[in-house]
Amino acid sequence: MNETLTKTRTTELDDPPMDSVPRIGRTMTRMRMMTGRRLIGRLAIQSVAPDLELSHLDVLDAVRRAQENGEVTVGAIAEMLRIDPSRASRVVSDMVGRNVLRREASQADARRIVVVMTPLGKKLLAEIRAQKLAFVSEVVRDWPQEEIETFSLLFEKFIGGYEAIFLSRDKDTPG
Repeated sequence: MNETLTKTRTTELDDPPMDSVPRIGRTMTRMRMMTGRRLIGRLAIQSVAPDLELSHLDVLDAVRRAQENGEVTVGAIAEMLRIDPSRASRVVSDMVGRNVLRREASQADARRIVVVMTPLGKKLLAEIRAQKLAFVSEVVRDWPQEEIETFSLLFEKFIGGYEAIFLSRDKDTPG
């Protein structure tokens, strides 16, 4: 506690103006409330695969992100989504049955089963991306190009810092 207070006091000169940080906090709350309703995901499902659920999109996005590091397993999906491996396995099985994902033998170790996207899964991801870009474009439609560029850089910097702090604190936090 004292270390936190000391750290806060020693960095006061570097702190943003007093009203800026609370404004960012309030704005984050407003954004969380809106993104919690999952409008973009619901629109994508509606136009591409109406029988899917939002949890399917979470798994699909986890597969997309995990592919960047190599082959994707059900265990990796469970870890990324912080869900029980048996729950991840059930959702993946459901998505395999809906032809959004498929299971295949690992190229690195044939004893291991990996999860890959089907063409329908890729189409759904493309639709989500298109919906998101259309939504953001509509929000900034009347902004000057310079403001859009500045905001994109600052927002990316903010999210990068947020993610770094989240990951450093989250690794020891249960559930």
